[in-house]
Amino acid sequence: MVSVLAAVIGGLAVAALAYWLLRQLLGVEDVKPNQLDLTKIALTVAAGIGAAVALVVAYRRQRDLERGRFAELFGAAARQLGDADVAVRVAGVYAMAGVADEFSAPGRRQQCIDVLCGYLRLPYAPDEGNSHLVSKSQRIEDSGTAVERVYHYRQNDRQVRDTIVRVIAGRLRASAEVSWSACDFDFSDAIFEDADFRYAVFAGRNTRFANAMFVGPRATTFEKARFLGKRVTFRGAMFRGATTSFEGVAFTHSRVDRSERDSAGTTFIDTTFSGPVTFDAAVFAGARTAFTRAKFAGTRSSFVNAKFTAELTSFEKAIFDGDRVAFTGAEFTGTAVTFAACRFYAEASSFECAHLGANARFRTTRTREISFARSEYHSKVSFADAVFGGRSVVFTGGDFFGDISFRRAAYDAREITFERPKAWVGVHFDWDATPVTKPANIRPEQWPPTPAETAPAPAS
Repeated sequence: MVSVLAAVIGGLAVAALAYWLLRQLLGVEDVKPNQLDLTKIALTVAAGIGAAVALVVAYRRQRDLERGRFAELFGAAARQLGDADVAVRVAGVYAMAGVADEFSAPGRRQQCIDVLCGYLRLPYAPDEGNSHLVSKSQRIEDSGTAVERVYHYRQNDRQVRDTIVRVIAGRLRASAEVSWSACDFDFSDAIFEDADFRYAVFAGRNTRFANAMFVGPRATTFEKARFLGKRVTFRGAMFRGATTSFEGVAFTHSRVDRSERDSAGTTFIDTTFSGPVTFDAAVFAGARTAFTRAKFAGTRSSFVNAKFTAELTSFEKAIFDGDRVAFTGAEFTGTAVTFAACRFYAEASSFECAHLGANARFRTTRTREISFARSEYHSKVSFADAVFGGRSVVFTGGDFFGDISFRRAAYDAREITFERPKAWVGVHFDWDATPVTKPANIRPEQWPPTPAETAPAPAS
């Protein structure tokens, strides 16, 4: 009521001021018709301004009503999430999601999402399906007397957490009626059981899975998910489920200024993959892709036909263990890629038919059995100081056309072959000047290798 009264008084004041200004500007003093016209004009202007003021008042009233309704619904949903009964907490998940759907303002929707993500970050014991500990305790008295602490677990919290993941993932897919894709998601330190993020689209500025743990008897999958935001991190994450699939995933960040490149991109730094992991046909674009110090300890690690177009791709100090590592058909076409200080300890590792179109480093890399058969090297590539071990290292049928260095490399494998290359241009070895010093386990015996005139035969 006060706002409306103020608007009316303000309108009258504006009308009087408009009337006076028009008389002064037009210089009319005595002609009554002109005065009447001026009065009409002034009242029309005042009416327009009054209507605008009324709209502002109505907007503010509506905004206050919406704010109050949001606070009410948000508070009710939050109370349900904190309830001791699992059914009430599950209802709270859907209630909080409903609030996020209804209030599309980015800040309010983000607030609801932050609460759901925060629930997943609470301490959780997967083996029991329980959640964070609620402690009933007293402080130690000044006399130093110890008091007993009683702990209570939240029972059956697995259902609540599974509901949260399904609700979030569902609203990140193209089929969702209401999309949350533009929001940020912070899953740092969260524990996921059999997480299914297939076809999810993360387009917010920040997506964090730092130090998250993925467990469960079934698969963890990000199959054909898309990460479109500026920063995506799996730093310190651990994948301990049966299998992990990133097949067809796309990490496509927009270009950023050089001053920001160190902090932008996709990071799997210090990530551990304990089970089989698949990145087949994945696309890594943008400023930076980092698997630095990542550990692949499952039976199979696969990057078949993956595309690395990020300006910098780093597998520095990564460890590949297990039965097989496959970069077959992978394309490295960014500015630079490094496998420096990598350890390929798997039974067999393959870069067959890979394309190294970026400046690449394999310095101090150690291998067991590895094949680069029919791979292409069309830039500056360094295998300097690498250690080639195991039964065999195969470069047969390679397309060497760039500045490729094998200087100071150690050739400990039983056999290393460079036979039948497609091209042999710009390749450097320690024995270039004196081929007779070439180690006996390197083939062909006739050095340098003669490029094949026809398509190379398959590697043995």
